[in-house]
This record gives sequence, C-alpha cells and structure tokens, in this order.
Amino acid sequence: MPSSPPLRRPWVLASVMAATFMIAIEATIVSTAMPQIAGQLGDLHLYSWAFSAFLLTQTATTVIFGKLADLYGRRPVLLAGIALFLAGSVLCGLAWSMPTLILFRLIQGAGAGAIQPVCLTIVGDLYSVQERGKIQGYLASVWGISSVLGPLAGGLITQHLSWAWIFWINLPIGAAATAGFLAFLHERVPRQRHSLDLAGAGLFAISITALMVALTAAGTSGNSTALAAAALGLLSAILFVWQERRAREPMIAFRLWSQRPIATANIATLLSGMAVIGLTTFLPMYVQGVLHHSALVAGFTLTMMVLGWPVGATVAARNFQRFGLRGTLLLGAALLPVGAVAFLLLTPGMSPVVAGLGSLVMGLGMGFLSTAAIVIIQSSVGWEERGAATASNIFSRNLGSTLGATVLGAVLNLGLQQQGGASAVTPEQVRQLLEGATGMLADPAVQQALDHSLHLTFWGVFGIAALTLAAAALVPRISLQQAAAPKMASAE
Repeated sequence: MPSSPPLRRPWVLASVMAATFMIAIEATIVSTAMPQIAGQLGDLHLYSWAFSAFLLTQTATTVIFGKLADLYGRRPVLLAGIALFLAGSVLCGLAWSMPTLILFRLIQGAGAGAIQPVCLTIVGDLYSVQERGKIQGYLASVWGISSVLGPLAGGLITQHLSWAWIFWINLPIGAAATAGFLAFLHERVPRQRHSLDLAGAGLFAISITALMVALTAAGTSGNSTALAAAALGLLSAILFVWQERRAREPMIAFRLWSQRPIATANIATLLSGMAVIGLTTFLPMYVQGVLHHSALVAGFTLTMMVLGWPVGATVAARNFQRFGLRGTLLLGAALLPVGAVAFLLLTPGMSPVVAGLGSLVMGLGMGFLSTAAIVIIQSSVGWEERGAATASNIFSRNLGSTLGATVLGAVLNLGLQQQGGASAVTPEQVRQLLEGATGMLADPAVQQALDHSLHLTFWGVFGIAALTLAAAALVPRISLQQAAAPKMASAE
C-alpha cells in the first residue's frame, strides 16, 4: 500500500505526540495532586487504588485495542480511545467521592490502553526503519518533558485552581489531537466482515485484571484476597485459551506471540520493566531514609534516568546502521546491569551523585533497548498484525512493572523482618524515618535495617537487569533491509 505523503506526515506525528503527551503526563500530574484530592474526598484507605485502577484497565485493554486496530484500522480505534480518555477525564474532575474517582479512573485507563499502542503502530506504518528510530526518540522526549512538567503543573493547578483541572487540562490537548487525526490520517483499509471475538476479549481482560489484583493484594492486603483473585485469574485464563483455539478470528494470536523475535524482545521488555520499577520505587526511599537528603534530591536522582531515556533513544535511532537492531538492543540491555552496580555500592554518607549516575546509565540503557525492541517487533510483521505486535510490547512492559513492584516489595518486607529479629522493623517506623520524625533519625537500628533491606532490593534489580541482558541475547538478528520495507497503510 502507498505510504503517507511526506508533507502530511509531520501533522500526523504532531497529533501522535499530543495524544502521547496526555498519557505521559497523567502519572506525575495526578500523583502531585492526589494528597489534596484524598483530603477532600476522604477514604484514604483507597488512596493507592486511584493509581492502580488506571493501570489495571490500561494493561488489560492494550492488547485488545491493538488487535482491533488491525481489524478495523488505526484511526477509528485511536479516536475511540481518545474519546474514552477524555470522557474519563471529565468524570474524574466531577468525582464526589473516592470510589467514584476510582470508577472514572478505570474509564481513563481504558482510553490509555488504546492510545499508547495505536500511536506507536501509526509511527510504524508511516515511517521506514531508518526514520522510525528517530521518531521513537521524539516520542521518548515527550515522556521526558512530561515527567518534568507534570509535578510543576500539578502543584500550580492545585495551588491556584481546583484539583479538577488536572483532569480537565486534557480536553484541549485531546481535541487538538483528534482534529489532527481527522484532517490528516486517512487510511484505506480493505472492507470485509470480521468475526469479533468478544468472548476472548472479555476473558483476557478478566484474567489480566485478576492477576494484577492478586499481585497488588499480595503486597498490601491479606492472602485471602490475593488467593481469590489468583483463582479467578487462572480459571479465566484457561477459558481464554480454550476460546482462542476455537475462535475464527481470535483476539490473541498465539502464533504471533510465539514468533522468536517478538517473544524474546517482549521477555526482555518485561524484565526491563521490572528493573526500572524497582529503581523508581526504592531509590528515593534510600536517598531520603539512609542518605538523609530531601525529597528534591531524591527526585533529582530519578530525573537523571528520565533524561537519559530520550537521549538513549535518540542516539540509538541514529546508529541503527552502525550497530544493527540486535546490536543496539544488546547495548541497551548491557547498560542496565552496569547502571545497577552503582546502587549496590551505595553506603550511608555517600553522595547522591553516585545514585544519579547509576540512574543516568540505566536510563540510557532503556532508551537503547526500548527503541530497538519496538522496531524489531514492528518489523517482524506486516500491516495487518502490526497493531497487535506493538500492543504486545507495551503490555509486556506494563506487566513487568506490576510484577517488579510486587516481587521487589516482598524482598524489602522480608529484609525488614529479618533485620528486626524478634521485634521486626514495622512500616510505621520506616514511614517516620522517611518523614524525619523527632528522634527517629537518631535510631541506628531502623536506619541499618532500611539500609540492609534496600540493598537486598538493589541486588534484586541487578539480578533482573542481568536476566534482561540474557533475554536480549536470545533475540535473533534482523537485517535493516528486511525491516526497511514494512507493509504500510495509507494516510493521505
């Protein structure tokens, strides 16, 4: 199929970046305002679910929307995702209680589950592999800019306006993106009747949601909730496999997921997601609780990773010809354990600059790895499967984040229990240490226990990063000539 005229592609890309910006800034801007929101709405025990609800539906629907984009075209699915996201944003701003906010965040997350994979799929449709890497760098910079603007915008909005505007600010951005897609993205998708696998989509969403609830409950709630969710997830997964084997057009093509380039790149992506979430979750705790620096300094150490990611993606894009796709992926995977070594070397009294350097190296590694992985996966399939293939990579990263937070959180809790001996260090003591409560900073037992426990999690991050490198080594070589001629949809 003919590709998009070059003069129209920049406008489509601008729309993609606008839609991506809504998803990218969501996490940081909402987290900044959530304390005030929770203070007004009450039900503080549901605080974490305001974040988990978004991630649940985003992860559960990503693969479904990717498949729908292959069946019916990119534009209708993307526009539906933007509409869902904006509807959820409007409702979140109108929420009158924490349960209603959580419900509306589910709608927002479903919209994000469509926007992120389909935007990346459109990039794969319109740009050759040589161009695509550079474009991935642009998209990575959107995430970097959003991470810096999000806390600033969240603070200013909650200080001078109603917190509802942190959600309603999405409306003009989403409207601009919608106008751009309507004006410049015109596909010629073959018209044919499809057998929509609604049963498979429903069972997949239930199984993934139940799995994530089980993982979340295992770290925060009782075992009964985790076991019940795990049982539901297992049952729905079995039914899902049975349904997909009998469906005429299955929602999840097992053949696609079993292709070696896609399977190995997705495994590496899942593991990298686990490593990065361990860093973002526990490094600020070490900087504040053990090194005794402010939250601002702790944020600086993570900002280095956010800065390194788009830089790595841009450098990777410009060196595909020199290193090849597989070589770029391996370089990124190798940088992850190298960066993780810095956290193993941290000791009380050490400068946080060491942590910042480690974050920078891991950010560079993620830029190389994520850019090469998505190009490898998109280049392994034709247009009719590119949406599902792209969605599989995003799904793998989101699932890796959930798994990493749960597994490494369990490692931290185990370390605190072991260090405390007969009277294990409690989460309340750790909280008081992080808040700098009177007398708690002088308690060497709590600080030593936190130091030891966080080092266990850092060893976990290093181990997962090493496994990422091992998985990346299994990715087969894909020539640039093979990747340079994708089957494209028309966008003219």
